[in-house]
Amino acid sequence: MLFKPHHFRRPVWRLGAGAALLVAFVLVRSVRAEVAEHPLLPVMADELALSMEKLVSPDGTKPYFIQYSVTDTKNASIAATLGAIHYDSDTHQRVLDVDVRCGDYSLDNTRQIRGSFGSSYDAGGGVARLPVTDDLLAARQAIWLKTDERFKAAAKRLAQVQANLKVKVEEEDPSDDFSREEPSVGIESWVSHDVDQEAWRQRIRTYSQRFREHPLIYNSQVSLSVQTVNRLSVNSEGSRLQFGQSWWRISISAGTVAEDGMELSQQTSFDAHTPQGLPDDKTVEEAVDQVIEEVLALRAAPIVDPYTGPAILENRAAAVFFHEIFGHRIEGHRQKDVDEGQTFAKKLNESILPDFLSVVDDPSQRKFHGQDLNGYYPFDEECVPGRASRLVENGVLKTFLMSRTPARGITKSDGHGRRRPGLRVVSRQGNLFVQSSQEVPYDELRARLLEECKKQGKDYGLLFKDISGGFTTTQVRGPQAFKVLPILVYRVYADGRPDELVRGVDIVGTPLTCFSKILCTADDPAIFNGFCGAESGSIPVSAVAPSLLVEQIEIEKKQKAQNRPPILPAPIAEPTAAKAGNAETQGKS
Repeated sequence: MLFKPHHFRRPVWRLGAGAALLVAFVLVRSVRAEVAEHPLLPVMADELALSMEKLVSPDGTKPYFIQYSVTDTKNASIAATLGAIHYDSDTHQRVLDVDVRCGDYSLDNTRQIRGSFGSSYDAGGGVARLPVTDDLLAARQAIWLKTDERFKAAAKRLAQVQANLKVKVEEEDPSDDFSREEPSVGIESWVSHDVDQEAWRQRIRTYSQRFREHPLIYNSQVSLSVQTVNRLSVNSEGSRLQFGQSWWRISISAGTVAEDGMELSQQTSFDAHTPQGLPDDKTVEEAVDQVIEEVLALRAAPIVDPYTGPAILENRAAAVFFHEIFGHRIEGHRQKDVDEGQTFAKKLNESILPDFLSVVDDPSQRKFHGQDLNGYYPFDEECVPGRASRLVENGVLKTFLMSRTPARGITKSDGHGRRRPGLRVVSRQGNLFVQSSQEVPYDELRARLLEECKKQGKDYGLLFKDISGGFTTTQVRGPQAFKVLPILVYRVYADGRPDELVRGVDIVGTPLTCFSKILCTADDPAIFNGFCGAESGSIPVSAVAPSLLVEQIEIEKKQKAQNRPPILPAPIAEPTAAKAGNAETQGKS
């Protein structure tokens, strides 16, 4: 793709914002004449130039930076249960984010106001909705109104920030509020959204019908989700971007209730950037059957007691583990926020992981071993190219994930400023890669687990094959701890008995202690593709890691519902009803 990040240096500011943007526009059109700009881009540029020139508050406050970002999103979703479509939608929306900064790069309206609830800067007011029909006058009106709202809020807050500085102690981290970056210019073709709705309805119905034969599975769903996002951005520094991408996902989920009332579930998914990257019918049907087998096995599995001892986290589970307990603590804005626990804030160039582990976050990577990565993007939400950040090298912390908010001597962004439209940009993960220089074959990793069990006098170790997610506490007012939610856990017996599936456990702990217990890794890195929720909203992410052997891990009992399973048998357990339902579904196909 012919993106041209940092292609043009910022024109001399004395020419004025409008002239700067006009120069960038002419140059881009001459270089990329074959790619059509969306008609909204010049409208955004015109309004931006006017706002930078004319906006001023009664006390003389002016904006020093403005960015307009338009997010055009098309979503298609089809979901079926037991062969019947129960959700079918196709939506289109276009929204505008306006970011206004008053003051200067060193001190502006986004600085944290210390000593008050909700002290961190918030986007406030969300987004402005734009017409999806390319009505440029209506779009211009919406841009004008939103800019006025955001400028007034920014000017007011700048005064509050300045007052707060006068009554509070000296800040521990005096970093600037905004980094200086070269403008990014890149115009790519508009990404289309082409979903064969009827063909996919038939496929999703067929996949989900396989659950009809299993009356002990009370809830099931197979779905297709397609999201296509095109982004337009201009800012007062000269950035001008147009690019887009799509995410396709097939999800399979099933749930049941054990005889003791514990609610159990299992799910799996396939992710790709295009429909061609999704698996064929046979592969999806096999995945449905595997989910069925696993959730029924969980229903019959024993509940495990709280335990501390050695364990293996298999590759995808290890990837989720690192995303939750490491990735969020390494996000740059948390190192500056006084309300954050700042686990690693003062540990630059210190050892925080075993010396055989390195960690890189690289959103510029589209694929890993031929598989699409959810966390890929060419530019972040602040018009900075997404690029590799080598966070940990041979166990030593080297840097943080950075947006354009500097922290503790790190003055530049590495393209990790991300958000859902309407929220504040903060530093977030993209594609997190855990790399090891001490790898062994997986069978040897299992053998070492058994050795560790005997060394510690444990009858068994634990094997975590799958993790659904988790959460971590990073704010200073709470414990600097985490909880990870495994869904497939096995006892691995030291005496050679077969592995035993167990249920009802969560992994808990504190990050510094947990990282120090990693002993070795296998040579089997694998991908977890998902969506991560945090203060800047839900965003697509990926994590890649090998299987890990951990000297000691702690599990606690999972909260358990107290309701008994359904009293009457499921209708699909009745042969005549099941046959009638099958016939009806086939007739509608």
